[in-house]
Amino acid sequence: MKNLILIRHAKSSWEAPLIDKDRPLNNRGILDAHLVSEHIAPFLPKTFIIWSSTAKRASETALIFTQNIGCPTESIIFKDELYTFDERQLKETIQSCNNDYDCVILFGHNAAITNFVNKFGDIFVENVATSGFVSIRFDTNSWESFQKGKTLKVVVPKDLKN
Repeated sequence: MKNLILIRHAKSSWEAPLIDKDRPLNNRGILDAHLVSEHIAPFLPKTFIIWSSTAKRASETALIFTQNIGCPTESIIFKDELYTFDERQLKETIQSCNNDYDCVILFGHNAAITNFVNKFGDIFVENVATSGFVSIRFDTNSWESFQKGKTLKVVVPKDLKN
């Protein structure tokens, strides 16, 4: 079995005239990342690796989550190829994972995350919200050959605020 947890970066700021990759989180994004990360512990496996896009908003989200789930921030593996909005490229990156790892927590971007979740999960999600968490289990021992999986959990900030 392989388990993939996809987390869309938290809400980012458009205030400063920066290139897209350098946009930081805004205040709501910081609060939402803390909110979701404080509620996901029951849905995490015992062991996992953490991958993050190199975009500032994704890396800041990954740092908040790792701190709140008790992981050393040094354990985050930053990957340029996760700075993608295309689910095909996202799939190729996931397929490159070493099979010694049964769970990957991945911080990335839309539309890649929503499209991936809908293509490979079994629950339709109209839009994975910023700071959204989606866990999918694949009945395979190889990342390279994963197919349709079972969506185990979806957590979005809006659901935690009500």
